[in-house]
Amino acid sequence: MSHYALRLPESLKQAVKRIAAEDDTTMNQFFVMAIAEKVCAMETAQFFEKRAAQTTREAADQAWAKVGSSSPLPHDRWTPED
Repeated sequence: MSHYALRLPESLKQAVKRIAAEDDTTMNQFFVMAIAEKVCAMETAQFFEKRAAQTTREAADQAWAKVGSSSPLPHDRWTPED
């Protein structure tokens, strides 16, 4: 585990302190989770950008052609009553 001194505006600190308390967690846990969420989002975007760069429009069209164009059957649809 490493340490990092974080400087942030007092108003942001107070907001994080309040939200962390409401969530019954610590400010440190809040910051770790927020950073983890941001890293995950950025790495996911990079993954899809890399995958998209490895294919062609024709390959994508061929893949979509395999999906078909028929409408879903009634039992394929989710309804709130399910």
